[in-house]
Formats: sequence, structure tokens, C-alpha cells
Amino acid sequence: MQSDEKLNEFIELYASIINDYYEDINTEEMIDSAVDGMLKYLDESYTTYLNKAETEDLEERLSGYYKGIGIAIQDKVIISITENTPAASSGLQVNDLIVAINNIDVSEKTNGEITQMIKKSDEDSVLITVARGEKKLSFDVEITSVPLASISYEMLENNIGLLIIDTFSATLEDQVKKALSELESQGMEKLIIDLRYNTGGYLDSAEQVASLFLKEGKLIYTLESKEEKTDVYDKTKEYRDYPIVIIINDSTASAAEVLAAALKDNNGAVFVGEKSFGKGKVQQTYTLGDGSMAKYTSAKWLRPNGECIDGIGLIPDYNATMTMTYDDQGVITSTIDTQLSLSLIHI
Repeated sequence: MQSDEKLNEFIELYASIINDYYEDINTEEMIDSAVDGMLKYLDESYTTYLNKAETEDLEERLSGYYKGIGIAIQDKVIISITENTPAASSGLQVNDLIVAINNIDVSEKTNGEITQMIKKSDEDSVLITVARGEKKLSFDVEITSVPLASISYEMLENNIGLLIIDTFSATLEDQVKKALSELESQGMEKLIIDLRYNTGGYLDSAEQVASLFLKEGKLIYTLESKEEKTDVYDKTKEYRDYPIVIIINDSTASAAEVLAAALKDNNGAVFVGEKSFGKGKVQQTYTLGDGSMAKYTSAKWLRPNGECIDGIGLIPDYNATMTMTYDDQGVITSTIDTQLSLSLIHI
């Protein structure tokens, strides 16, 4: 532990400013700025400060749940309703146009602002007024903790399953288990895992999902801090040996790369797509009393073959980019998923 002399000086300066500065000071914002400055001094791209709102957004995304009623909206129109949520039993319907929240007109509000009006409500329910054809209808809908889907999946031709993982949330393992069980019950013999645009999440979730495929005792990854190396092994009895292709691109990062590397180095999974982002560092978080968060790098992770991919990425076995067609103004008119097509060939 470093000497407290400098810390005492900092505290004394803080007290002096509070007492003697010629204008009133927002002490919370001043402390936030001090923490932000301390992290910026480290000059490391993954070490950063998140304010309270940013921290809440991150924690909600990674928790696997969000505060809400179970709807998705676009241009104020309900485009989907999640099963087994308050919205599903409330009487709301897809294509309803939201016109008011708690009797407050939302015609000038954005989708994000409407979402915040629901999430930030101090009550246990929210009054949603919608236009349905010529009618205006109001529904009192309970606000609750709604499961956030981290995956989607389907069975393709030739008994090939497709599993798309969006983020490594706290609930990912259970979601993947359910998906694999359903696909296997339909006769899946091969699996394509799509990790494109997956920027990561909880390292523990990558470990848990990898353990669904690897044999017990296989090395998943190694953590290398400034003081020690820690090997993380599969400790489960669960194992799957069907062929796996993993689709990656330049936004595949962090925990997504951990999973991909574990399946590649241990089970011979094939990579298709583009070189991944290359985030070979692990962050530790410290939540401050005001709800903000300091996030700083505490270790590197190494793939089972011993390599650190930071700044390098995972290299595809078969390179492919998406195929786009454009109109005369340069606007994309159609997209052909060349990467998925190539995956189907090499599975």
C-alpha cells in the first residue's frame, strides 16, 4: 500500500476548496471528476469511469433482466410483446400506437424517452394509452423485472443448428442450455455459433457456456495478473462432440473471444468470417457510493494454446465478408449473408 501522505493532501485540498471556493460546488460532480481523472491517468483504453446512468445501463444489460413491462417499440408502435410478461396479459397488442404514458402525451417523445418514462416510474404499474384504429384504449400494466433474451436459435437444413449469442449476460448459461436441448431434440447433428457483433460481457458466462461443450478437465483460459497466473478448467460432466463452426467479425470481442478460443483449441471448432476485435484484457469494477463505477484492467487472459490475442484477434480459418448491393445513391438495398453461407459449407 502506498503512503497515505498524498491521499491526505488530496483530502485537505478537497476540504479547502469546499470551504473557500467563491461559488457553491456540486461535491458529487467534483468527486466524479477526480475519479475520472485518476482513471484517465492510467491511459489504458479499457480503464474508464461510468456515471450512475451508464452504470445502471451496463448492469441491466449484463444481468439478463430489465425493468419494464415486456414490449419493444419502434416509432412509438409496439412491434413485439414478450411472452409471460405483464404486457402479454394486459390487453396491449402488437401494432398499438402509444400516445400517452400516465396521461402524459408522448407525441413529441423518442422511443428512448418513452422507455425511460416506464422504467423510471415510481409506481408499481404504468398507465399506457394507445391508439388502435379509431379507438383510444388505456391499460394499467405492472412494472416488473423482465427476462432479457441474450440468444436466438433455429434449426436449419441438414440437421444444422444455428445459435446466435448477443451478449454474455448472467443468465446466458440457462438460455444456451435450453436452446441446445431443444435443437438436440429436433435431431441437431452440427452447430453454427454466431458471435458477430458480440462485444462480450461476464467472463464467468463464457466459462459456463464453454463448459457445456468441453470435456471435464479441459483448460478454458488462463488469467495473468501482475502477480500470478490462474488456469481455469472445465469442472463439469457435460460434453458435446458434434462439429462446430463459429462465425466471427471485427466486433466479436472479450468474453465472445474467450468462448471461441476455448472451443477452437480444445474441440477443433472452425472459424468463419473476419478477424475478431482482439480484446485480451479483463476488467475489474468498483462501484462507488453514488452508483457510479470505476472499471479498470486487472489482468490479461490467454487462450488454451497460451496465446494472448490482445490487439491481434482471432484469425478465421475461412475469410468471408458480407455481400452488399447498393442503389445509385450509395444506399444499401440488400445484404447477402456470405459468412453464414460459407459456414454451412464448412460445418
